[in-house]
Amino acid sequence: MSRILIEVKNLKKYFPVRRFLLAKDYVRAVDDVSFFIREGETFGVVGESGSGKTTLARTMLRLIEPTSGAVYFDGKNVYELKGKELLEFRRKAQMVFQDPFSSLDPRMTIFDIIMEGPLAHGMKIDNPEEFVVSLLEKVGLKREHVYRYPHEFSGGQRQRIAIARALALQPKFVVLDEPTSALDVSVQAQILELLKDLQKKHNLTYMFISHDLAVVKYMSNRIAVMYLGKIVEIAGSEELFEKPLHPYTRMLLAAIPIPDPILAKKKIRETVFGEPPSPMHIPPGCRFHNRCIYATPLCMYKEPPLVEVEKDHWVACWLYVRE
Repeated sequence: MSRILIEVKNLKKYFPVRRFLLAKDYVRAVDDVSFFIREGETFGVVGESGSGKTTLARTMLRLIEPTSGAVYFDGKNVYELKGKELLEFRRKAQMVFQDPFSSLDPRMTIFDIIMEGPLAHGMKIDNPEEFVVSLLEKVGLKREHVYRYPHEFSGGQRQRIAIARALALQPKFVVLDEPTSALDVSVQAQILELLKDLQKKHNLTYMFISHDLAVVKYMSNRIAVMYLGKIVEIAGSEELFEKPLHPYTRMLLAAIPIPDPILAKKKIRETVFGEPPSPMHIPPGCRFHNRCIYATPLCMYKEPPLVEVEKDHWVACWLYVRE
């Protein structure tokens, strides 16, 4: 079994929202989240929009500072790093952002975009142009693209450039924040195959964020399900789809569309009612209890802990957790 590369412990990120002159509320975007990622694996994170997936990733990479908690990368607490150690962490941990249209500077050529990171980190590169060409070729682009601008490329090509920019720093860990959501289906397949191929060649560790369950299943070794800033279930990819335990996970899987209308009618769907509560006014107890058909009085006042109920299968639900 691979060693643990990243360990997240009790991570919280609250955003203050001023309602009145003195009073404040807080959006609890990430609320007491703990998990680990093994070296070389792809750790998927799924959930509805607003569940805290992107905020979790940005806080882990210290793009935004946490409210509390710790993230350990190679055994070192990321939030205690300073100077050269912090710079080295930023080189080893990269992120590919969701929107390829806004994540590339339109005033810079592709050469400048890719070389910006290595120059900032003082990497010694004998032939910068050949270095950029080799990266572009790895992601399926050509030498002729080196001195073009982002607006001259399609969405899929821009996402390839964003991936090349991340690889330029020779990272160990890459966060992929819905890297295919803005792309056509045919282009999505190409990008996913590219990411898998690059992972094998460079022994990369991925954190793959998406709301597309089929894509996450294809890419991930293990999957975490988030709801209102909390992780409610973690399991292996196959295990999660074959034997989901949390009612929210079952709801997400039941919502996957089936192309055959006859099979779709026969499919048993989880009954879910109501809307997700505001992250500023999260109800006491289990956060899903106001939408769950299995809710008990205990669910309404006491929040269930995330515990391992089977080997490598963790769930936060009073149906499986004993007090």
